Amino acid sequence: MSSQFRTRIKICCISSSEEARLAIRLGADALGLVGRMPSGPGVVADELAAHIVRSTPPPIATFMLTSETITADIIAHQQRVGANTIQLVDAVSPATYVQIREALPAVKLVQVIHVIDERNIAEALQAVEEGADALLLDSGNPTLAVKELGGTGRIHNWAISRQIVEQSAVPVFLAGGLNVQNAREAIEQVQPFGLDICSGVRTNGQLDERKLEAFIAALS
Repeated sequence: MSSQFRTRIKICCISSSEEARLAIRLGADALGLVGRMPSGPGVVADELAAHIVRSTPPPIATFMLTSETITADIIAHQQRVGANTIQLVDAVSPATYVQIREALPAVKLVQVIHVIDERNIAEALQAVEEGADALLLDSGNPTLAVKELGGTGRIHNWAISRQIVEQSAVPVFLAGGLNVQNAREAIEQVQPFGLDICSGVRTNGQLDERKLEAFIAALS
């Protein structure tokens, strides 16, 4: 990616309208709203997520994180929340992409790839072929008995992420263990389209204005 492009910023785990307004005021390009998950932080009720979506002005993107893998359940989740982007945190079948496109043609699909080893490169490229509008590289582990589908606060192997960025035909977001200390290094090493951060800009679970200001400043 050329250095002329500004790295986008997605603030995840938004838990209130106040947090949404703070994130937008400080420069967020996208908000992440976490639906029901088997583990991890930041889950909000669909009703609250829908309220935040309705009050989010364009051109800010609203990402609805869903752990659903059945097409009808994913569509129903989006219809309850109304977000303009669905973030699929678990793997889905190729047919699911087609069916969501047919039902929700205006909604963007972002596939999360949990980077564990080099096998995830093929998984990422397959998701692009199946119809993902963007990828998000995170540090979960969907193979565990209780799936980790994000929000771990761990860094994964950025060398693998860089390979995915280089080969992907769609934008790639980087997540997992990001903070003000490593944000610039993450951009230089991986060259993602955007960074996705949750715990790195929070104190006691709450979005921290000073940490978020410092994080965004580190990217400029």
